[in-house]
Amino acid sequence: MYEITATNKEASLAKPKSVHYIDNEKFLKEMIIYKREFDEAKARDEQPRMISEYLGECFMKIAQRLSFRPNFINYAFKDDMISDGIENCIQYIKNFNPEKSSNPFAYFTQIIYYAFIRRIQKEKKQLYVKYKTMESSPSLSENIEVSAHDKDKGYAQETMNADQKTNMYNFIKNFEDSKKAKSAAKKTPKKSNLEYFMVA
Repeated sequence: MYEITATNKEASLAKPKSVHYIDNEKFLKEMIIYKREFDEAKARDEQPRMISEYLGECFMKIAQRLSFRPNFINYAFKDDMISDGIENCIQYIKNFNPEKSSNPFAYFTQIIYYAFIRRIQKEKKQLYVKYKTMESSPSLSENIEVSAHDKDKGYAQETMNADQKTNMYNFIKNFEDSKKAKSAAKKTPKKSNLEYFMVA
């Protein structure tokens, strides 16, 4: 028979240490090493060394995990988003300051998050240009050109159905409305803090 002692009971009630996909302490140590070597190379007017494999792996893991969040998961260009995020991390790695922050995970997650947002905006703008071109040329909106890759699979030139046209026109309208709203917000003069307290 097993006997429950105080130590067994404490051990069974002890909360297991959570395991994260990135060890933030190790990540910080690697960043400190990279930052020191980067500053030394810059002082000697030399080319800084490449980032370590571990840092690259961290950037990739953060970008891949972030791409599975509900607000990013359904985009067809998810691989481009991940690539942009990793590229931005490498581009701005020299700006991380371990003296100001001890959380490189949060710093690079923010960089990747905004890289994703920029890619989404860029893709929406490209889609808008494509749809506007199709709208201005009736023959383009009637027939969708099939790529060479799809032609090899036996697809022929297809026409847009009513739902696709409705989606296209709705996308154009929404894109233009949001653009107008942004430009109107820029033109509206902002009240100073003092004006909020003034009584009419």
